Amino acid sequence: MNRNVLIITLGCAKNTCDSENMAFLLKEAGFEIVDSSENADYVIVNTCGFIEAAKSESVGVIFDAVKMKKERPDVKIVVTGCLSQRYADEIAKGIPEADYILGAMDLYDIAKILRGEKEPTAGKHIYRTDNNAPLVETGRQRLDDTPYAYIKIAEGCDRRCTYCAIPLIRGKQRSRRIEDICSEAEEVVSAGAKELIIVAQDTGEYGTDNYGRRMIVPLIHKLALIDGLRQLRLMYVYPEAVDEELIDAYMTEEKLVKYIDIPFQHVSSHILRRMGRGATRETVRGCVEALRQAVPGIAIRSTFMTGFPGETEEDVDELIDFLKEYRLTRAGVFVYSREEGTAAADFPDQIDEDVKQARYDRVMEAQKDISASVMESFIGRTLTVLVEEEPEEPGGYYSGLSYLDAPEVDGEVYFTSEKALNAGDYADVTITDSTEYDLWGQSK
Repeated sequence: MNRNVLIITLGCAKNTCDSENMAFLLKEAGFEIVDSSENADYVIVNTCGFIEAAKSESVGVIFDAVKMKKERPDVKIVVTGCLSQRYADEIAKGIPEADYILGAMDLYDIAKILRGEKEPTAGKHIYRTDNNAPLVETGRQRLDDTPYAYIKIAEGCDRRCTYCAIPLIRGKQRSRRIEDICSEAEEVVSAGAKELIIVAQDTGEYGTDNYGRRMIVPLIHKLALIDGLRQLRLMYVYPEAVDEELIDAYMTEEKLVKYIDIPFQHVSSHILRRMGRGATRETVRGCVEALRQAVPGIAIRSTFMTGFPGETEEDVDELIDFLKEYRLTRAGVFVYSREEGTAAADFPDQIDEDVKQARYDRVMEAQKDISASVMESFIGRTLTVLVEEEPEEPGGYYSGLSYLDAPEVDGEVYFTSEKALNAGDYADVTITDSTEYDLWGQSK
């Protein structure tokens, strides 16, 4: 039996964790994980289906695999993740070359499915478990050698934001046990990870379903005890979870990086209300102010949406004014995507695509200037940087991540060093220059 498997991961960091879980299960079952399509017998495309752009990218990658299959008919195509959870029947009809179509929760049975030990749930090749199925603990097989690793602490989401399809795809929140998370974390740290990035759909509410209260802070303190771990980073914390306990953790836990990702989505109270966010203009402002007062210098990252149904030019002005006043360390912007099955998809006051894009452009133009100014403020400071990549030639530039930078979504620090460094090392870098999103410097 041919057993070489290529896993292609699309979408968010949570999908990265799922892919590494699949890699572990496949390796345990005797399959070989490869990093090239040339000798792959199976190509797994772990898809994203969050917004229209992500769906289009996923479909494009699946068709790339189809082209490969035409050249090598024995190659088996496996489609899994959010897109296939949501659109399994459509994929089966529109892409008949897909040999296996798995729902988001069917990753745990990947080895059984490929070995023919599990019957399809529909048709010849659809395997789709209920999206509220219990989590299954398994190991991790790293698919790269980055000096950081993501740790997914929960699946699903209990919120009902009117624009978001994640609860429809991934089900209700199911938090993992602290002991299981720590065991996995110890595994990836022992494999070389220096920084752990904690992710979930709603990270701040971790534990509310199985422990009866927010347990993100106790989890942080437990993870911080792991030998060899240098840093912890929090992503996807909603404003309501930025409470006194969490703020205190930022003040007292040395391994918790002074960085937090809070997806505000907007600052207009009436838009936030229509989004079902449970926040207001005052909530957003108060969250930023409380963090900055208690934790001077904390890097606050957020994402914002333009073009939500009912949004006005005045709402966009309010968002830009907020960005100019509060000068967040990092801010991303995306255009509202009308997702079927969500409440907002049926709102009557939808906005034309060209208007949504124009508003996105306007907010991004303002944010570019803000980001350039924020980055410039670090010139002359010395930052500790986790080396991510070494220079291709002697005397060239290293690249790495400071406390300001989450991988893939933020900027990087580029620097020269008087001494040789390896990926995974830490360097103290004096910042000498900046661009809109990146910093440049020197290390002795």
